[in-house]
This record gives sequence, C-alpha cells and structure tokens, in this order.
Amino acid sequence: MQDQKILQIIENLKGRRNYEEKKAAKLGFTSLYAYFENKIMKEKVADEEKSKELEEIRSFKERTKTKKKSCSCC
Repeated sequence: MQDQKILQIIENLKGRRNYEEKKAAKLGFTSLYAYFENKIMKEKVADEEKSKELEEIRSFKERTKTKKKSCSCC
C-alpha cells in the first residue's frame, strides 16, 4: 500500500524530479518512492528525538528550581 503523502510529494516535484531521482540513485534507493519514504521516516525520528531532548531540559529545569526553593535561607 502506497502512502498518498509520498505520491503527492513526487507529483509536485516538477522541475526538481530529475535532481531528486539522481540523488536517490546515488544514495542507493531503487525508486523515488523509497527515497522519500526513508526521508520522511528520518524526519519523524529526528522530531521524536528533539521532543525527548526538550522534555529532558524541562525536567532538569524543574529539578533545579525545586532544589533552590528547598534551602532554608530563602
């Protein structure tokens, strides 16, 4: 089953289609569809990693705030 989003991206390439096909072949993909499928998957993984990173930063900030408030001098 083919993803409609990928098919739409391929249809909208117009003048860049040749360039993207050469790039996909250079990277070892058998088709333009496989290339864009991999590209979208990489973007999703990068977004997930970024959200995890932001969550770690938020939790670290919360921990440091609670430590500062727990001292008796303030």
